[in-house]
This record gives sequence, C-alpha cells and structure tokens, in this order.
Amino acid sequence: MNFGDVLMMALPLIVLLGLLWALSAAFKPRDTGLSDAERYQHELAARSAAHQASQVQAALAARAKIEASTKPSQNEAQHTQQTEQTRAAHQAQAARTAGTQTGHQPAVLPNGQLNPQLAFELQNLVRGGRKIEAIKVFRQATHSDLLTAKNYVDRL
Repeated sequence: MNFGDVLMMALPLIVLLGLLWALSAAFKPRDTGLSDAERYQHELAARSAAHQASQVQAALAARAKIEASTKPSQNEAQHTQQTEQTRAAHQAQAARTAGTQTGHQPAVLPNGQLNPQLAFELQNLVRGGRKIEAIKVFRQATHSDLLTAKNYVDRL
C-alpha cells in the first residue's frame, strides 16, 4: 500500500465526514432567543415599568397623607357649620313659636304672604334709600337666602 492507495481510501472518508458535519450543522436547531439588543430593550422596559409603579405608589402615598391632614379639618368645619345652622333653625323656630304665643304675627303668614307690618317696614326702608338694611331685615324675618331677599326688595 502506497501513499496513493491510502489517500484514495481516506479521501472518500474525509468527504463523507465533511458531508455529515454539514448536514448536522444545517439541521441543528437554531437559537431563537433574543439578541443582545432585544434583551436590553426588554430589561429597560421592565426597569421603566418598575420605576413608574414606584412613582405612582409614592404619589398615592403623598396624596393620602395630604388628604388625611386636610379632610379631618374640612369635616370638622362642615360639622361645625351644620351644628350652627341647626342651632339657628331651632332658635328661629323658637322665636316663631314665641311670637305666635305672645300675639305677634309671624313674618310669613300661613297663606304664604308676607306679614303686612313687615312689608310696610320694608317699603319704608327702601323709600328711605336703605335697600341693604331692608334685605337684611327680610332675610332675618323669613330666613331666606340673599338672592330671594334681594329680588323681593328690588320689586318694592
């Protein structure tokens, strides 16, 4: 066996090995994972979402702290205002009741008309150029709002 015979037998064997290697490389499953750039983008998005969530949580905590410090005082002020309104309504009711018991007529008669004495007093105030005082008297007597009192006095 000479060198040529060994080469003639080894050459097909080398070609066969090369062909097997090429086929195995061609059918080998490819890495379908993410590239480095895609992986970086995903990590960046995850960090951004986590940062945003922490910012939202901090903002909600700050809002809750502010609401906790302001709402009790608002509730207390509202409660005080309601108590004062209730007290004023009870005083007005007591005054009306006392007025009827002592013989004074109420500001608004049962038929819905204004007491003639009060109407006369309001007319005198308006004629005397004291509209604001007339509005005050009307409001105190009827417990009406400012707009209603102003409209009534303007019509006198």
